Amino acid sequence: MANIDSGLKEMMEIDGAMGAAVVDYSSGMALGTLSSTNSFDLNIAAAGNTEVVRAKMRTVEQLGLNEAVEDILITLSSQYHVIRPLTSRKGQGLFLYLALDRGRANLALSRHRLKVIDDELEV
Repeated sequence: MANIDSGLKEMMEIDGAMGAAVVDYSSGMALGTLSSTNSFDLNIAAAGNTEVVRAKMRTVEQLGLNEAVEDILITLSSQYHVIRPLTSRKGQGLFLYLALDRGRANLALSRHRLKVIDDELEV
């Protein structure tokens, strides 16, 4: 089992990783961040993406869908931002956030690696 620090390190080992965070979406606070660049503030990204997660969770509930959100993908011209709500009971209310350089990342492999990290993470 991995803790938050080792989970962040694993996320940063994904090809193209620029920044990673574990975020509490009830407060919008990052519980941990790691970055390989100063091009954006991960704390601002954590707070902003909290709104995205809350909106999606609310919409799924309002639609009466008996579904779990596996991940949310935001595609920018030079980056991918992947948001993955944690699935364990202990991880309820948290999400993984990964910013990737589009030119170096393999999106399918990155999503697969995030799922594995989610499965192994102990919070």
